Amino acid sequence: MTINLALEYIPRRMEELGFGNDYYLRFRHFVLQPSEQLDVPAFNQFFILVEEAQDVSVKSEFGIFDLSLKNANEMLYEHQGQITLQNYASAVNHIRFIQVIPKHKI
Repeated sequence: MTINLALEYIPRRMEELGFGNDYYLRFRHFVLQPSEQLDVPAFNQFFILVEEAQDVSVKSEFGIFDLSLKNANEMLYEHQGQITLQNYASAVNHIRFIQVIPKHKI
């Protein structure tokens, strides 16, 4: 998914979920060291993957995005809950998301 597509997708998705325009956006750029695993808590928020990353696995409650999997029938770009990022490469790797944080009404 590209950044432009994500920015078009997010308002519709948030409307579907009943939040309308009541949310914040953050661009998140993670830099993973060789063979590093990073756990990102994303409860009550969404992370939209905006760039396909080679040699990286993204796993969450929503599913998985891992281009190295030969038996997966779907790659998911939207993630929520506990997100695990795993760099399979022996070099530094980058992975970019748009973080969508719903506003909680008081």
